[in-house]
Amino acid sequence: MHNDIHTKLPLYTGDTGYQARPRLSRGLRIVLASALSLAAFQYLRLHSDLLSAPESVQVPLRAPEWLDKCHLLNAKPGPPPDFKTRTQSDRFAPGTKPTLITNATIWTGGVNGLEVLHGDILLDGGIIKRVGVIESDVLEHYSHLTRIDAKGKWASPGIVDLHSHLGVDSVPELQGGDDTNSLKGPVLPWLRALDALNTRDDAYKLSISGGVTTAVVLPGSANAIGGQAIVIKLRPTVDRAPTGMLLESPYERNGSVYDPRAFFRYRQMKHACGENPDGVYSMTRMDTAWSFRQAYEHARKIKEAQDDFCAKVTRGDWGGLGDYPEDLQWEALVDVLRGRVKVHTHCYETVDIDDLVRITNEFKFSIAAFHHAHETYLVPETLKSAYGHPPAVALFATQARYKREAFRGSEFAPRILAENDLQVVMKSDHPVLNSRYLVYEAQQAHYYGLPHNLALASVTSTPAKVMGMDHRIGYVKEGYDADLVLWDSHPLALGATPQQIWIDGIPQIDTPHLLSKPAAFQRRPHTPNFDKEKEETLKYDGLPPLEPKPSHSRTVVFTNVKSVYLRDEQSIREAFAAESDDALGAGVVVALDGRLQCVGSASSACASSVRGSDDVEYIDLQGGSIAPGLISAGSSLGLSEIDQEPSTQDGYVADALSESVPSLAGGSGALIRAADGLIFGTRDALLAYHSGVTAGIVAPQTGGFLAGLNSAFSTGARHKLEDGAIVQEAGAVHVAVHPVGSPSVSTQIAALRQLLLGKTAGDVKVWFERVKAGEVPLVIAAASADIIATLITLKAEAEAKLKTSLKFTIIGGAEAHILAKELGDANIGVILSPARPFPNSWEERRILPGPPLTEKSAVSTLLDHNVTVGLGIASEGWDARNARFVVAWAALDANGEISKADALALASVNLEKLLGIKTDSVQGDLVATSGGDLLEFSSKVVGVISPRRGVVDIM
Repeated sequence: MHNDIHTKLPLYTGDTGYQARPRLSRGLRIVLASALSLAAFQYLRLHSDLLSAPESVQVPLRAPEWLDKCHLLNAKPGPPPDFKTRTQSDRFAPGTKPTLITNATIWTGGVNGLEVLHGDILLDGGIIKRVGVIESDVLEHYSHLTRIDAKGKWASPGIVDLHSHLGVDSVPELQGGDDTNSLKGPVLPWLRALDALNTRDDAYKLSISGGVTTAVVLPGSANAIGGQAIVIKLRPTVDRAPTGMLLESPYERNGSVYDPRAFFRYRQMKHACGENPDGVYSMTRMDTAWSFRQAYEHARKIKEAQDDFCAKVTRGDWGGLGDYPEDLQWEALVDVLRGRVKVHTHCYETVDIDDLVRITNEFKFSIAAFHHAHETYLVPETLKSAYGHPPAVALFATQARYKREAFRGSEFAPRILAENDLQVVMKSDHPVLNSRYLVYEAQQAHYYGLPHNLALASVTSTPAKVMGMDHRIGYVKEGYDADLVLWDSHPLALGATPQQIWIDGIPQIDTPHLLSKPAAFQRRPHTPNFDKEKEETLKYDGLPPLEPKPSHSRTVVFTNVKSVYLRDEQSIREAFAAESDDALGAGVVVALDGRLQCVGSASSACASSVRGSDDVEYIDLQGGSIAPGLISAGSSLGLSEIDQEPSTQDGYVADALSESVPSLAGGSGALIRAADGLIFGTRDALLAYHSGVTAGIVAPQTGGFLAGLNSAFSTGARHKLEDGAIVQEAGAVHVAVHPVGSPSVSTQIAALRQLLLGKTAGDVKVWFERVKAGEVPLVIAAASADIIATLITLKAEAEAKLKTSLKFTIIGGAEAHILAKELGDANIGVILSPARPFPNSWEERRILPGPPLTEKSAVSTLLDHNVTVGLGIASEGWDARNARFVVAWAALDANGEISKADALALASVNLEKLLGIKTDSVQGDLVATSGGDLLEFSSKVVGVISPRRGVVDIM
């Protein structure tokens, strides 16, 4: 036997034969020299190892490959060593002109998110070259420089979404594009979101227009381990392919070509626990926890086998080893144990969080972030006991209670977690929430107490750090990617809209439509104090009491009132405006037994009318306001407590068009009444009441054509028999016309024509006689412009035959703007629900997105054509509490064309008119806010004057 074994390495000569060799460029010579040096190093290392090998051992031919793998076995991910000195981005698009943004107020993300600079930003080569004061000699090198004067407006890093399904969950939703979840088993770590990424999804442009530049695209949560996520820029490179959207490709080492010189990039992995995997695979939490442990035990055995293998080969012990132990299906999970993968875990409840924390300590891997995580704020110490480091927490701001494990979700969670030194991220779960408005999640978190620096960081630098990409995104710093947003107002101001967005230094909107905002919007919003509410949330384990508390005094006097808005029959007017900001110029409002008595200045007869009275409670509004209570419409509020728990709902009506309605219920002549199924005291209703939404209008829930009769109810009432609980038992008939496949749209229209012009029976006949007489509205849920056009012609046809004017209301109306003139001419009102349309389905794809993509919004376009417009809430009731912000945002997007009084009407008197509810100025509730009016981020609801219930509730 020989003491040394020599192996012949194949020499690559290319496939051009023995042709004359052209002169090599200097760059290519350097690359070849580096490659040869590396090969020589590997050969010498192998040769050295082999010299010490036992004489009887035959070294495998794949030994060089295995030694490379062993050499890099514990290498950690990160940027190349020279990354910070780069002069050009790896994503740079040739031909991109350098850009100089001058006179900007720059939130850099640095110094714990507290650093703000006033100066310039130079973008070149896809990176940020200079920030702040830029010397003139630097600019002299640029002959073709695009200059943009920010005029003092705010610039920030691009928005980073840590939880998105953009590109894998189709927008609009189509069966052929649903690639979010695999149903092939609870544990699937080998799947990759990259393999499903649609680069032509309609949502990219919308999300970019909201300032989103980077997103972690995750598989869904049907599986305990759903697969590998990807980090993408929303701008594709010139190849227009999924790989070109990757921020940094983590797959150079795991494909068919093995490159030992490639630097490791962090990979991302999706885990999920709780209701989702349990429900899909008919498991319990115990089963899911075992799935995790079983998978990680398998990965652990592979890891230990690799470690043992490499320990032997590095000392030259090749005897009886066999092949390097690896398994392509499990290599990603092995890399989790090696610290090379950022684990993102969909997890809500304390029990699930505790399960995963124990599993991390059992198998010694870290979790990057718990997502959704509605109960994390209740167990911060549990998070701190996770292996390696406490996970970050990725949250919604106010979306909660849509299923049992989200029931204890709190708007104060971001603040509480931050106070416990845990990283807070606000995320979208796009398209669950439209990621275009991700900054709105940060705004709400700030409103409820998250410090402003952490709120901005929660959608920029913090998610960048959590995903392991904070070396290049999430900050406005020299050397970072040129991903920027120039805002029209402070990013935390309500309705903040990008004026321009840059990704890799490339402007993303060709002709942005800009809004003119008041000067006050350039300052960080002053937000209310919620210390008491936060403490009560913790005291009551996430479920503080929300029932209204009536004043103990018959007379309640609101002082220091800045403005008062009152309702006429079908409009809102400003009844009082303070003469000055001081107390003497402010107003006084007196209420007796829940009814408004008078409004006047501090020196008026109204103020003196209660002087000397003993039974009086005074409330200082601190420059606040009195305004009509708002109304929720379009959601299931009032008929559902937990949307995904059937036992907490009224349920869905039987639809005579597609199924048999029981004869005992009235058969085809039945018309279901929402009033019969109302549920009072739900948390969503009470939270809405605390937020100034004092009434709800709800129709029976249907997945079909004929819904039934709506009902108006008080959101603050305890039960149906309480005074004022039912505002109006029935107001309008509701139907829906949607392309559901069976029955066809044309069949649904035929049914509607029959109801209007043919013979009917039972309650259907009674109420459609009133519709045909023009006494009550017919409310039609429709989104498509084609369907709406047919409804316009049907109305004209019916009116010609009935010789009377009908009241039609469209609810939904995503494409209604296309027919704004025709709707105005036909006297058909529109309730936009949701108020900010989104192309969720094919029938909603032609939305009018509004600024900065279009000059007009859907609201302003409809109003321009004399259409009566109401603003509704999407299907789930949790969003009803945000009606005041929805209305304010609509007014801001209208660029000054909608007054505050008219804005308040959009979610009050207009909804009543369009939905057949009759409430006069004496009956309507009034809402008192401190620190500002109902439409301002600075205000807080502190009371409700309720003549319906005969009380003044104090919040």
